[in-house]
Amino acid sequence: MTSAISEQRPTPASRPSHTYHARTLAYAGIGAILATGVHGHAFSPDLLWMLPYLMIYPHFAQALDSFFRRRYPSAIKRTLLLVDAMHNGAFIALSGLSLAPYLMLLLSVGATAFIIDRLNYLPLTLPLLNVAALLYLVLLPLESTGPYSLVLDLSGIVGMALYACVNACHMHRQGLHLAQSHAEMEAMQSRIICLARYLSPQISESIFSGKHHTREETRRSKLTVFFSDIKGFSELSEELEAEALTDMLNQYLDEMSKIALEHGGTIDKFVGDCIMVFFGDPSSNGTRADAISAVSMAIAMRKRMSALRRQWRIRGMDCPLEVRMGIHTGYCSVGNFGTEARMDYTIIGREVNLASRLENAAEAGEILISHKTYALIRKVIMCHSRGPISGKGLSRQIQAYQVIDLYRELGAHNGFVEHDMPGFSMYLDTNDVRIRDRERIITALQQAASKLQGLKRT
Repeated sequence: MTSAISEQRPTPASRPSHTYHARTLAYAGIGAILATGVHGHAFSPDLLWMLPYLMIYPHFAQALDSFFRRRYPSAIKRTLLLVDAMHNGAFIALSGLSLAPYLMLLLSVGATAFIIDRLNYLPLTLPLLNVAALLYLVLLPLESTGPYSLVLDLSGIVGMALYACVNACHMHRQGLHLAQSHAEMEAMQSRIICLARYLSPQISESIFSGKHHTREETRRSKLTVFFSDIKGFSELSEELEAEALTDMLNQYLDEMSKIALEHGGTIDKFVGDCIMVFFGDPSSNGTRADAISAVSMAIAMRKRMSALRRQWRIRGMDCPLEVRMGIHTGYCSVGNFGTEARMDYTIIGREVNLASRLENAAEAGEILISHKTYALIRKVIMCHSRGPISGKGLSRQIQAYQVIDLYRELGAHNGFVEHDMPGFSMYLDTNDVRIRDRERIITALQQAASKLQGLKRT
């Protein structure tokens, strides 16, 4: 779209400025007054040499403006405007201070100064014009125009009228051009907004801000990868009507996406009811903070799923749907993958597969994380060992941990006790302990305490 627009119209840098048009009109008006004055014997025919100069100078000034614009934008504008004031002052003196030419030239210089920089140059240029006119009158006294002053006045009035009309036409064309450009920009913006919905907000923002390029490139980054899906969704899709299933799935994905974005996750893709999110790119708060954000997001998603089930039950969909999740931390290849015609900003690598295997091994309502992720979040989030798990594509078993909740959410009076240090590991959930197992647990704890006390005495 951008290339099409640039082919249709010249760029702002190459298009002649409004200042150029105003200056050309003003000098053409001076030339018209001069020619009229010579024809009416108000000026000497010797002054006709000025006509080529008046026609050529605006183009010369435009060339200077283009050459020095990038290095000295303000200085070249100010210099050319002061030269215009000197020229106009000389012609005012030449016309013998006739009212109409004076007003016409005052109008042209004032309009040009206003176009260049609003009111900033007016206090400088207008007094200079009058001072230049007086100096020319004093230093180069001219004969009075006598009876031919009426010719000069009429030509000045015609010049003012033409200047105003042509300038108004040019402004109208500029207004139409700006309106067209504004409409094109709005259309382009709406298209960009529509396309941005197919990207994660972090990715689209980084691309549009210039932090990331759209060319094929990848890099290695330590990320925390999250996978989730709804257990039992395939069976449910066979029971529900397509419209009801679509509404439920869209509501689920919408709620989960909001939670992911609130925690700073980059949504990679949706595959049916499966969600893939990663933390640590395009922006990162540090590996530990990214891992905590990922697991906190998973906990919030699990809680939100309980609320969604209640809503669906009220609407007549009594479905025991539970979300299962897997999280792993490791180095992944992240960036643009694909071709020049179609690219996808995603992550690949063994660590991505590990997160997917953890999600497949999780039970309904369970969040499984790897040991690498557990080591980063253990002081903030309570977990307990789930034991080693194996899966398709894994060369060896990996240690998995089940996420319980944030410590701050459990409160001071909770039924969880967890300690893990070299030579000692304990996890106790009093809420799950069966009555018939209490005595066995107490006996095991007493035996462990006796052994530790015996070691202390020796």
